[in-house]
Amino acid sequence: MQRRYTSLAAAGIATVLTLTLSGCGVGQGDRVTLKLVAADYGDGTGPGSRQYWDQLTRAFEKKNPGIKVDVDVYSWKDVDKKVADLVRKDQAPDLAQIGAYVDYAADGQLYSADELLSIPVQADLQPALAEPGEVDRVQYGIPFAASTRRLFYNKKLFAEAGITDAPKTWDDIAEDAELLKKHGVKTPYALPLGPEETQAETLNWLLSGGGGYTDEIGKYAIDSPANVKTFTWLRDELVGKGLTGGDPAGLNRAEAFAGFADGDVGMLNGHPALIKQAEAKGIDYGTADLPGVHGPAASTLGVSDWMMAFKRNGHRAQAGKFLDFVYNDSNVLTFSRDFGLLPVTSTAAQKMAGDHRFGHLQDFVGPLRDAHFYPANKTSWPDVARSVKSQMGEAVGPKGDPSSILADLQNTADAADTAGS
Repeated sequence: MQRRYTSLAAAGIATVLTLTLSGCGVGQGDRVTLKLVAADYGDGTGPGSRQYWDQLTRAFEKKNPGIKVDVDVYSWKDVDKKVADLVRKDQAPDLAQIGAYVDYAADGQLYSADELLSIPVQADLQPALAEPGEVDRVQYGIPFAASTRRLFYNKKLFAEAGITDAPKTWDDIAEDAELLKKHGVKTPYALPLGPEETQAETLNWLLSGGGGYTDEIGKYAIDSPANVKTFTWLRDELVGKGLTGGDPAGLNRAEAFAGFADGDVGMLNGHPALIKQAEAKGIDYGTADLPGVHGPAASTLGVSDWMMAFKRNGHRAQAGKFLDFVYNDSNVLTFSRDFGLLPVTSTAAQKMAGDHRFGHLQDFVGPLRDAHFYPANKTSWPDVARSVKSQMGEAVGPKGDPSSILADLQNTADAADTAGS
């Protein structure tokens, strides 16, 4: 199955930055101000992304006195809308670090990456992350932050239930969940199919079952036999047997992560941000490749957030110089360390993999090579993702019909794809 790629907004994950750069119309030789809008990746317990950008821009301006960078940081729930509002008002920032780029690229509003980045910097972007930023083979979305997914499991709860190894197959998950349930674990397997990030949990399971959102040529294949089989198994073998601690349609990712950090969840699919959350609560945990039908899954979900530069203010050269600075290894690794995310450049990833100070975060770097991403280079994807969020939880309920729901989603995807073509 051909890999499809997408932007990370997240997932999952849990934190985001927003930067808005808008330049003044200045004469040659005058100081240029770049406006950047960025998402805040902070967890609410510290200064968040604002501190990162303040330190980075001060260092950049010291080296480049002719360029000032003005950064606005917004929460993930607000940042994409903020940029969209600015663009609608013809006040596009010079730079935006948000969750999706494709609509702006399709409208011809963005500089391409090769118009911005120096050759060494662009070549250093990890291919698995850079390719999803392409529209018609031209890169407009520049990966900024990345994550993959692994299975997290509570070692203490496993030991108390007599489980010695991490699960490698779906049958292992079901058997281990039964043992955890017998030993009083509140949520043996957390399956967050609530509206927050259903599209991520869904893709984790589709991939582990040999399916996905798209086929080998990039067409939507949501109702494929493999996908129907996957969600039928979830309904019958996990949810139907009471091994998920409640209705997955009512469980969001943030709640599932909090339950794991509180010691109430035996296992779940998680991204790197869960590391800090679990360690802060003293949870003795392990991570493993996502289990598949007959063994570890061949690939996992990858998520990327995007940096992009708008043409409106004409500050291509200044924006490019700033981005070259943003993507040097020191800044990339500082951001990764501070927010529990993965480096988007190859050299920074190599340095992380050999540095024990990054701990369990290193385990998430390797899977990026074979990760599958959302089909975010499709203008139809936002509509499809909204439908997945609102419907997939029903598929595993007591009266759930995975075949019917996946067929409905396929029809939605086909219609959205046709409308966007």
